[in-house]
Amino acid sequence: MKTNHPYYLPLLLVITTIVFSGCKKQDDLLNAKPNQALNIPSTLADLQLLIGNENIFNRNYPSLGLLSTDDYFVDAGLWASSFASGKNAYVWAKEIYSANTNVGDWNFPYQAVYYANTILSILPTIHTSNSQQTAANTIKGSALFYRAISFYNLVQTFAMPYDSTTAAKDLGVPLPLMPDLSSKLPRSTESQCYEQIINDLNSALPLLADQSTSKTRPSKAAVLGLLSRIYLVMGNYNKSLKYATDCLALYNKLQDFNKLDPSAFPVYPNFSPEEIFHASMIGYDENSFSAQVDSNVYHSFNDPHDLRLAIFFYNNNGEIEFNSQFDFNNANAAPIATNEIMLTKAECEARLNSTSSAMSDLNALLVNRWVTGTYKPLVAVSADDALKQILKERRKELLFTGLRWSDLRRLNKDTRFAITLYRNINGVTYSIAPNDPRYALPIPDNEIALNPIPQNPR
Repeated sequence: MKTNHPYYLPLLLVITTIVFSGCKKQDDLLNAKPNQALNIPSTLADLQLLIGNENIFNRNYPSLGLLSTDDYFVDAGLWASSFASGKNAYVWAKEIYSANTNVGDWNFPYQAVYYANTILSILPTIHTSNSQQTAANTIKGSALFYRAISFYNLVQTFAMPYDSTTAAKDLGVPLPLMPDLSSKLPRSTESQCYEQIINDLNSALPLLADQSTSKTRPSKAAVLGLLSRIYLVMGNYNKSLKYATDCLALYNKLQDFNKLDPSAFPVYPNFSPEEIFHASMIGYDENSFSAQVDSNVYHSFNDPHDLRLAIFFYNNNGEIEFNSQFDFNNANAAPIATNEIMLTKAECEARLNSTSSAMSDLNALLVNRWVTGTYKPLVAVSADDALKQILKERRKELLFTGLRWSDLRRLNKDTRFAITLYRNINGVTYSIAPNDPRYALPIPDNEIALNPIPQNPR
């Protein structure tokens, strides 16, 4: 994606969304406005078409972080033949991108931000009747949610892990809040980034319905789930617990794995019932169907009654590959879902010394993963023991969903859970230590050439 600006697509491409969506009403809109310069959204219906664009708002979420985790491995042949970005992220190389590469992990979130900003700037100019107010609120709340999750994904990928003692000076990412193609913004601090993300979500919360009619649209439950995720990485366990609890009060469906067919692909023909909000990640060779499950993680599923072995994984002639982590578009799913929120709630309870509640939540999830009648509830002798068990199950349950990257970043700050990652390819060992500067991906060089912001140290 070549642009004249480090962050945005031109407004013309916002309108092009309408052209290529294949909807007759969208075609009619363009036919009624033959002058391309006038093809600017001017009605609520126009904005509803834009906010419903799943290619912009639900797909192509950053995945270089996932590629840098210990969830999986690829063989030397696939690695050698891969494109530079995925290949280099896999071994935590100092240089990730080849020259003049358009980096999707940077471009796609900022593309979504530009669309959201465009919608937010046009919406106040449109006359809205009383009967249209709910629709207008949904559009605004959705745009705020999409901007927030895009900024969050960017700061998780291109900034170091949040540290409350240094966040006021640590560099985050630029925060464009208007669809201005000419501005060149500095990198905001991490404190400013998280404040903006949380403000957007708090503003979105009263505007959205408790649950959405589609898994690809934001809802109040999705906002609460994302807030819980954000406060978890910030280490604010009281607030993370509050929002996890509030989220589950609105949506708490769990999938009984006894009712799934492990031979089906995709496992979920549409969406998992546990999904609160559906999204998927950018596809690289490394997070394709050729990725193999990390052997240590695979062997941690050591109970023969644990149905996740059959649902999560596929034995391809002796190679253990991922299965249910791919959605109906064959993309790596990255949802906000009840299993994540329940694990977050349990973790926060353990960290806040509510051992009984923590284990109750953990067991409520896991009983749905075991053969009916075989699950034996886990017990903990202390809050610390509960925390270790919960993190062990979180590691297994959320495999290959993209959350491992943020978990590594936050848990590496605690010596009890900090780990060094290793790769071995053709006899060469690569590693990344806890809190290494490489836990922030480099900002693309072509973006810095357009807007000279500081590069991340590697």
